[in-house]
Amino acid sequence: MSDQAMLERAGRLKGEIVRLRRTIHQKPELGFDLYETAGLVAQTLAELGVETQTGVGKTGVVARLGQGRGPAIGIRADMDALPILEQTGVEYASKVPGKMHACGHDAHTAMLLGVAMLLKEAELPGEVRLLFQPSEEGFDDDGLSGAPRMIADGALDGLDAVIALHVDSKLEAGKIRVAPGVAQAAVDDFHLRIQGRGGHAAHPYAGLDPIWLATQVLQALYGIPSRRLNPLRSGVVTVGIVRAGSASNVIPAEAYIEGTLRSHDEKVRLQLREEVEKAASITRSLGGDYRLEFDIGYPPLANDATVAGWLQQVGVDLLGSEQVTDKDMASFGAEDFAYMTAKAPGAMFRLGVKPPAGEYGGLHEATFNLDEDALPVGAAMLAETALRFVRGELK
Repeated sequence: MSDQAMLERAGRLKGEIVRLRRTIHQKPELGFDLYETAGLVAQTLAELGVETQTGVGKTGVVARLGQGRGPAIGIRADMDALPILEQTGVEYASKVPGKMHACGHDAHTAMLLGVAMLLKEAELPGEVRLLFQPSEEGFDDDGLSGAPRMIADGALDGLDAVIALHVDSKLEAGKIRVAPGVAQAAVDDFHLRIQGRGGHAAHPYAGLDPIWLATQVLQALYGIPSRRLNPLRSGVVTVGIVRAGSASNVIPAEAYIEGTLRSHDEKVRLQLREEVEKAASITRSLGGDYRLEFDIGYPPLANDATVAGWLQQVGVDLLGSEQVTDKDMASFGAEDFAYMTAKAPGAMFRLGVKPPAGEYGGLHEATFNLDEDALPVGAAMLAETALRFVRGELK
């Protein structure tokens, strides 16, 4: 098979991949509640004659292609949507108010089904395992997302490598972005309750205004990245919620601050939590108090150098060197694919899906949409990389 053959075959499947993506897009589901999406995936795989296991990691689907006696590679696609009211105006827009595929997981799922179509009759002297994952965007009652749930159910057992893609709304459609090293950040959220003493707004000196305390804490929080971290080891502190009070003439007893911390290595990750604790403690020096809790989220995602090299090699062969970039790979976005790359050597590449300028918004926006011409490119990249791996053609 020539370098271009897989891309050409994927191009002929574009209509079917687009149909699947739009079907999923119209009926978005959240978290682990992916019964209709997982059902469509399982049904499509069954129609292809592919061995399929459902209920993995609660509502995940695992499919196996090949003989299973040689090297084994996994390909992951996440399936869940976001709690966003869609505002694209497209004819295939979400039919579920308040839910939307604003992060491209519908496209990820459709492209992985495209991989099944491309490889279902290929001679595979090893195993290609398709991992359709629930709940990348959310957590269950135990604080776990879809990737660790699938790992706990054995979805990655015996794999020698694992790969994935994510759509990139800032990169021209059909191009790919991949590089070794840090690709996504660790994420931890914090919840801070600041206690003062409430009272009448006309007599602030008689109480202790928690909103005033909160302003001191906010100043300290915003100073963490620029004044507390080594500038060569960056991190992000973002406050997303500040809440206090219910009337203009009442000093409340409590203020609430919630935010997120992003980092690319574990030392900075630990320091960020310590610095938030120090910022919160300002309240005590001023006579107040606080309660601080952290939600420990995903670890940083680092692309294995060898696996990232495979993706770069396949990208150049299929698309040409001008379509492959290693620039701006590191992001402060977070990805639970990091749990899978901790289980087996792995890497994620970004697939450019940038639509015509100004027409749609970016990831996690109510106006997000993508250029569907990129979908066959993603499917071909994943299929060709897996095929070469099980055939021992990647070094």
